[in-house]
Amino acid sequence: MGAQGLKGEVKAKIFTAAPDALPRYGKLHARDGRTFTITAFRPSKQGEAVIAFAEVKDRNTAEALKGTELFVSRDALPEPDEDEFYHADLVGLDARDSEGRVIGKVVAVHNFGASDVIELARDDGDSVHLAFTRETVPVIKIAEGYIVVAVPEDDDGTDHVE
Repeated sequence: MGAQGLKGEVKAKIFTAAPDALPRYGKLHARDGRTFTITAFRPSKQGEAVIAFAEVKDRNTAEALKGTELFVSRDALPEPDEDEFYHADLVGLDARDSEGRVIGKVVAVHNFGASDVIELARDDGDSVHLAFTRETVPVIKIAEGYIVVAVPEDDDGTDHVE
């Protein structure tokens, strides 16, 4: 988030399927426990919006929010369709290879601008980033607690993630 104008509005990157849905979800929550009530909302460029909050009255307060992540309460979100899920539902799932061997745990799904990337933490402490596509992650079993990852071939001829 960053300040927009002089009246305390902020420009924010938003992650909703329908950008105009954000105000319908109710209060937004920061990790530190603060809550924010949207009083005005207008989409700007793709994936961004300009937002006014009741709790932010001036530019200085808006500037202090730079880098703050805001979240919607899970119970405010609609239930996903049968073949849909929220990224947060993946965090903590085992990542298995096609033989059923656990190769790590899902720790995050990122989007650095081009497309989604899934991050797996391995037992040895390393992390692996893979394109989050149907080809790379062909099976997602949230209720069963795992995903299947099509592990890329290594240069040394093994078929596991190093």
